[in-house]
Amino acid sequence: MAVNWTAPDAAELLPVSGLRLGVTEAHVRKPNRKDLTVMLLDEGSAVGGVFTRNRYCAAPVQVCREHLAAGQGIRALVVNTGCANAGTGEQGLIDTRTVCIALAQRLGVAPQQVLPFSTGVIMEPLPVERIVAGLPAALADAAEDGAHWLRAAEGIMTTDTVPKAASRRVTIDGVPVTVTGIAKGAGMIRPNMATMLGFVATDAPVAPELIGELARRAADGSFNRITVDGDTSTNDSFVVMATGRAPLARIETLDSPAGQTLLAAVTEVARTLAHAIVRDGEGATKFITVRVEGGRDAEECLKVAYAIAHSPLVKTAFYASDPNLGRILAAVGYAGIGDLDQGRIELFLDDVHVVTRGGRHPAYREEDGQRVMKRSEITVRVDLGCGAAAETVWTCDLSHDYVSINADYRS
Repeated sequence: MAVNWTAPDAAELLPVSGLRLGVTEAHVRKPNRKDLTVMLLDEGSAVGGVFTRNRYCAAPVQVCREHLAAGQGIRALVVNTGCANAGTGEQGLIDTRTVCIALAQRLGVAPQQVLPFSTGVIMEPLPVERIVAGLPAALADAAEDGAHWLRAAEGIMTTDTVPKAASRRVTIDGVPVTVTGIAKGAGMIRPNMATMLGFVATDAPVAPELIGELARRAADGSFNRITVDGDTSTNDSFVVMATGRAPLARIETLDSPAGQTLLAAVTEVARTLAHAIVRDGEGATKFITVRVEGGRDAEECLKVAYAIAHSPLVKTAFYASDPNLGRILAAVGYAGIGDLDQGRIELFLDDVHVVTRGGRHPAYREEDGQRVMKRSEITVRVDLGCGAAAETVWTCDLSHDYVSINADYRS
């Protein structure tokens, strides 16, 4: 089960005016599970997204990029689980476009106004007939309420153990503005842009040319700072939708007070979802914050943070509550900082000062390290001692169950 994460009640999820969600069972891969979701947007909505940097990207990622670039105004999203439609060649592109055409015809819009998303097993053909056949039921189910947000969160799950959803309400120029989002992901998580799948919507009016930047900046503060296993998926997608139904002036820049408030709210929801993904990491028992301070720039800090967060030796030590903390120092050393001065390194586990000036702190006792490592939430803090930059990454431990889940994934 997820580490200190409980799925929200439907009543906690705020509907976003101008966006309806519908979910059904299309039997994409397995019977008796929600696996097909549609999101329907009012005309005039602004949509932006960021996608995987894996060069072997899935067919739906390629088509999403094409449709966003077409600039015709997105009116619908369609998401299936059970099949990633990745590693499927030209036929995968044909299949993705067939789904877009089928949904567009039912809505009376152009196929380029539909964004497709898939998640599941790689290198299996998309069961187009089942997905197309399931569209009428998904459309008939569409509604704005919080219950449908929760159903959609369930409908995009694969190896997730719990649905991931969050809402916030803020006030901009005296007007209440809603931000609600869902995500899925538990393994193959080192987003390098976003997450497996994430969708955040707001009723704030946002200039179409600004929505992509809003998605990028929100991702950089959330999904781009997590890792479960260091693998970047073929299907990673994070989309931000703004319906513009809230009665306030259109936000034209993120540097304005209104833009800053909206960016903070969208990032907060995205970060909550990103944390939920780490907490629900396959086989995870601990949620770990890795903060690197004292770097010369953000890139340097992130190199060190990800070296620690990716290390199987570090992650298995946390699973065992084994304070074998030389593994953390080794990760700092191989992170790729050519002129690292190990004599300046400071290392903390929560409130325990482990290393000072590159060596074991005189007051450190192994039982203190073990006390911290038995906790379900732990902060690793490293000070490089050479600058003012700081960055944070979130990860989890690596357990026996991670191997079992991934060994049995296709069975």
